Amino acid sequence: MLIGIAGGVVAGIVLLILLFKLMWRVAEPNEALVISGSKHGEGLGFRIITGRGTLVVPGVQVVRRLSLDLNEAALDVECVTSQGIPVHVKGVVIFKVGDDPSSIANAARRFLDQQKMMGQRVHNVFAGHLRSIVGGLTVEDMIRDRERLTGETRSASGIEMEKLGLIIDSLQIQEILDPTGYITNLAAPHAAAVQRDARIAAAEADRRATEAEQEAFARKAEATRNSGIQQAGYQAEMDTAAARALQAGPLAQAAARQEVVVQETKVAELEAHRKEQQLQADVRKPADARAYETRTKAEADRDARISAAEALSRETDLKTAAEANRVKVAAAAEAEATRARGLAAAEATRATGEAQAAAEAAKGLAEAEAARAKGLAEAEATRAQGLAEAEGIKARAAALAENQEAVVAQQLAENWPAIVRAGADAFGNVEHMVLLNGAEGMSEMFAKALTMGGTGLGLARQLLTSMNTGAPAEAPAEPAPATQVIPVQADSGN
Repeated sequence: MLIGIAGGVVAGIVLLILLFKLMWRVAEPNEALVISGSKHGEGLGFRIITGRGTLVVPGVQVVRRLSLDLNEAALDVECVTSQGIPVHVKGVVIFKVGDDPSSIANAARRFLDQQKMMGQRVHNVFAGHLRSIVGGLTVEDMIRDRERLTGETRSASGIEMEKLGLIIDSLQIQEILDPTGYITNLAAPHAAAVQRDARIAAAEADRRATEAEQEAFARKAEATRNSGIQQAGYQAEMDTAAARALQAGPLAQAAARQEVVVQETKVAELEAHRKEQQLQADVRKPADARAYETRTKAEADRDARISAAEALSRETDLKTAAEANRVKVAAAAEAEATRARGLAAAEATRATGEAQAAAEAAKGLAEAEAARAKGLAEAEATRAQGLAEAEGIKARAAALAENQEAVVAQQLAENWPAIVRAGADAFGNVEHMVLLNGAEGMSEMFAKALTMGGTGLGLARQLLTSMNTGAPAEAPAEPAPATQVIPVQADSGN
């Protein structure tokens, strides 16, 4: 009986274990359990279990699993830019169901039985927003600022993805294709510049390589030249040593001969010195003695003559000084006498001068009075004479106006002697005169001198006639110069 009880207990335990195992559900780390079929206080109508286990009543509750793994949606969208250029944008979206209960609930409601359709739904969401964003951009903006395109697309799709219970882990624009070749044309200048730079770089590298090669060749040639120079130097040294070896015998003989010549020269110099000393003793010494004797005698004679001359000169100086002193004394005495006589004469002259000065003063006063009276008389006479002459000139002017011919003739008659004398003065400086026709020539010459007056008379008549008649009517004449009648007095010899 005890065995039956024990078996029953064991069977019950096994049954309970089997029942617990049948009812117990555990959520994996990458999934969420969605349990429906019972009421829950959260108001969702189902229960969400993540990362733990729970009991599920079979036949009453239904358990479904929602994957929390990453999902990938490929983007392949045809768009049109703001420039009207069609482009083909390729990218990829990495997404998953959110870990929070709200995201799991939203995803469960939409994708619990259609989890394989998540990628398609996400593609549709991103395709619409990508077309809208690309439509506001240029091709250059898309190429140069791809992050902007990615950010705007992700920001625009975030709200809808949140409603779907999904979160975006990554969005990448992989490729932008241009069926029209616009992007290729944009890249052409840059590609050409790159190719140009590449060719320039290649040419520069080639130039540098060529320069390096040429420099290496130059260094090689320099090394070859230096080696040849050194070899030539060594060869020259060898040739020099060989030549010196060949010349050793003749050089030794020449050196020995030179030594013999040197010794012979020294012997000759010694012999010449000996002969010079002999000449010094035999010839020069006696000659020097005689010359010294002659020079000494001459100097003694010269000193005697100089002494005599100096004595005579001192005697002459003493005589000259004595005579000069005598003359000086006599001159001083004469000067003193002359000064005394001068003083006496000066006193006499001063007395005489004072008397004469008084007399001269009185005489000067009398002469001054007489000169003043005489000057007054002469001035009065000069004034009267001037008035008389003025009256005479006035009268002659009136007469000249009435009878020019008579006045001119009278003036010529009164001054005829002076005119003839002036004509004769032309012959006064003539020392010798040769007359070809004798006395007749002399008469003609004097007649010509005398007729000068007549010529002057004719000129005067013409001048007076032109003044009285005036200029011709057809040509105005220049104004006649003012004329002044100057009386000519005959030389009375006083």
